Amino acid sequence: MARAATDDTALFEYALRLGDNCLILGHRVSEWCGHSPVLEEDIALANVALDLIGQTQLWLGLAGEIEGQWREGGGRSADDLAFLRDAGAFRNLLLVEQPNGDFGKTLARQFLFDAWHNAMLGALQGSADKRAAEIAEKAAKEVAYHLNRSRDLVVRLGDGTAESHSRMQRALDDLWFYTGELFLADEVDAAMLAAGIGPDLDDIRAQWDAEIDRTLKQATLRRPDSGHVQKGGKRGVHSEHLGYVLAEMQFLQRAYPGARW
Repeated sequence: MARAATDDTALFEYALRLGDNCLILGHRVSEWCGHSPVLEEDIALANVALDLIGQTQLWLGLAGEIEGQWREGGGRSADDLAFLRDAGAFRNLLLVEQPNGDFGKTLARQFLFDAWHNAMLGALQGSADKRAAEIAEKAAKEVAYHLNRSRDLVVRLGDGTAESHSRMQRALDDLWFYTGELFLADEVDAAMLAAGIGPDLDDIRAQWDAEIDRTLKQATLRRPDSGHVQKGGKRGVHSEHLGYVLAEMQFLQRAYPGARW
């Protein structure tokens, strides 16, 4: 049975969100290339960035395919969606666009996202949309590695020296109020849940909470107090940081439209 146009629009938005998260975080992580504290981390972070950009191609490719079903002139390519949208058209979570800061802050951001991403992909493998389920199955293998790596480093630094502990705690405190947006469901999430395509974010939160609490206990880190939730990214309202990311990421395509290698 063909899906209604409104459902297609919701699935398009949903795929955009998943793809934009990977794209913006992938770009952020790539900024460490050549600047990491040790060579091993330089290589590891570059590989994480490449994984995320590869996942971007899949999710934005799906978004373009869906868009082609109802947009006059066909859907946009993954490259067009990545390089030819302004900040207000991006649907990524605010967490992933936050600046790298020091190595501890980068790791805290990565871990907070990885714990959510891993739970989301696990649930999406059972999606009623075969295309989404296949992407999730492929991406889940990579993200399981991302989570294992970021979890291990958070524990090692949190339970390390006084300096590494204080930096990890400060990073968590700074980033915590962006995590609430991970679980704020809106009409798109509700439509995907009703269609059996996306998971219940309350279930994802329960898994995320368990992972966070278990890891922070091992790391001797304090879970920040719940408080204000910063939101807006899922509907295109972003922090000032996204504009700087896009200015760098989109420069070549904006300066030389249609340029190819």
